[in-house]
Amino acid sequence: MSKVNVVRSLHRRRAHGDPLVLPGPWDAASARVFAEAGFPALATPSAGVAASLGYADGSVPADEMFAAVARIARAVDVPVSADVEGGYGLPPKELVERLLEAGAVGCNLEDSHGGVLKDPHEHADWLAEVRSAAADLLFVNARIDTFARGVTDPSQALQRAALYVAAGAECVYPIHAPVAVLPLLRSGIQGPIKVRGRLDGEGPSPAELGGLGATRVTFGPGFQRRSMPALREIADGSR
Repeated sequence: MSKVNVVRSLHRRRAHGDPLVLPGPWDAASARVFAEAGFPALATPSAGVAASLGYADGSVPADEMFAAVARIARAVDVPVSADVEGGYGLPPKELVERLLEAGAVGCNLEDSHGGVLKDPHEHADWLAEVRSAAADLLFVNARIDTFARGVTDPSQALQRAALYVAAGAECVYPIHAPVAVLPLLRSGIQGPIKVRGRLDGEGPSPAELGGLGATRVTFGPGFQRRSMPALREIADGSR
């Protein structure tokens, strides 16, 4: 089975309370750690990769991001999905080519730019072009930024989800959706839903998020950020 079809199979027929949990590697070394820990696939976080490259989130040049993704994908045998933000202004065909050249079998694409939500119909048309260019070679995850941009009405997220799924998105990601809204989103969205988990023990566990409707749980730059205090402690103790 190809790696992209492995990713698709991992999203299908998830048992209630058993979501797909994907950690976010920020470089080749962390990718190897996660793969050796037994995770079946990985999903790069743009913020974590940005930090590893010395940039603020959202400021990584496209060439550097694709190069970082390529290093991660080369380092492991498991499938890798790449967060490529809004696509860096690349035409759909070129975006797909760059992702495939980097070795990614999936991508995360957001629907806001510069803190402003994109027109959902125009974005759906763009996603359809991406999916057409990719054929079946990429698993497309469509991020929905309504909650992140202060739009608290769940119907707006549901409207965007319907448009993006119809355009060919195989998973949707209503980032920062309140936990209390997840059952409503689950009931109104066709197909897999990605939810962001927490590593500090303050939020629901992945199993609990799965029980609320999550198909897939990721942690954004959580692992990278949690590793920094540990590294600092080791550094302080080595002086």
